Amino acid sequence: MELNKKTVRTLILGAVGCIVLYWLLHETERITSVLRGAWAILSPFVIGAAIAFVINVPMRAVERQLSKIRKDGFRRALAIFITLVLILLVLAGIVCLLIPQLGKTVETLVEKLPVFFNSSVEKINIFLDKHPELLKMLRENTDLENIDRESLIQKAVALISDSLHIVAGKGFSTIIGIGNGIFNAVISVVFALYCLARKEILARQFRRLLYALLPERVGDEVVRVMRMTNTTFSNFISGQCLDAFILGLMFAICMPIFRMPYMPLVSVIIAITALVPIVGAFAGCFIGAFFILVDSPLMAVWFVVMFLILQQIEGNLIYPRVVGSSVGLPGMWVLLALSVGGGLMGIGGMLLMIPVASVLYALTREFANKRLKTRNIDPDKLRDHPPELKSGFKANRDKRKMKFELRKMLKKEKKNK
Repeated sequence: MELNKKTVRTLILGAVGCIVLYWLLHETERITSVLRGAWAILSPFVIGAAIAFVINVPMRAVERQLSKIRKDGFRRALAIFITLVLILLVLAGIVCLLIPQLGKTVETLVEKLPVFFNSSVEKINIFLDKHPELLKMLRENTDLENIDRESLIQKAVALISDSLHIVAGKGFSTIIGIGNGIFNAVISVVFALYCLARKEILARQFRRLLYALLPERVGDEVVRVMRMTNTTFSNFISGQCLDAFILGLMFAICMPIFRMPYMPLVSVIIAITALVPIVGAFAGCFIGAFFILVDSPLMAVWFVVMFLILQQIEGNLIYPRVVGSSVGLPGMWVLLALSVGGGLMGIGGMLLMIPVASVLYALTREFANKRLKTRNIDPDKLRDHPPELKSGFKANRDKRKMKFELRKMLKKEKKNK
């Protein structure tokens, strides 16, 4: 190997990489603490950037409607103000609709739960009377008559008092945590407003830094991928919100037709939970079925049936058209993205990972198409049902076998002569 400047630089970088890797593997606790400290400092700005990205989706539509205003600064400020007012009105409407309905539902549940439990106990007793062998087995394996109720009450009181002491002891730290949360929230909102007001300037500064550090060809590719990511995320956010609204509206229309209770509350809950793809709506279905179950178990079963029908209509007809092909992923990859995102970052990760997986899916497809063109692969081999292909290994093995048999025959002929 020739020892020149490039080789020396490669060796130095390799040695530094090995040292850094060794340090990372043996100082995991220190690295984790450093990363946590860095995240505590940067998290308000990261959250602020995410808030700005979400608000930018409706703000662009508002700003297009204000295109007749000549002054750019005034048009941008007015668009930000109108967008924030619209978002606050939507949130206030949801809260005003949800809180009273939730209060009425809780009152109804408090009234009906004792009746529900009493009827359930009666049904269990009737069932046990019809199956005396089961009742006998329960009496043999449990000692219900000798339970010390006073000791149970004392333990419960002691547990509650200990819990109150713990809550009182942690009250000061809780207040500090709430104060830090409010402070970080204010910083996030202010940073989001700054990003919205100067988004073109920030994008231009990023491109200048990008082209200053990287080759032009690499910079062009990074800019193209970032624009694809922006389009994909924007389509996902707008499409998911519209899809959740349509699903909630479908339940608001169908539930009164079948005379199901708690229509406003259940419709809003399903619309909110449907923001999380696939699994969110099922969580809303579980909550709604629980509310209806207390009122009428049979109606809860019909509610689940109605949910499955509406979910199929929404998933197969509405969702692909609303969200669009730019975010569309095969169902298998959507489930994988949801599992990975939920395992890493919870509900936020589930929302984030689908558009990320969509971008990666599109980039992988582009890479595969380019490679196939450069390698001149027969298009027939890439069809859903390709023709039967001959194995090159089998052909070579057959050739070697034929040569061996031919040599063996030639040796026999020579011996015979």
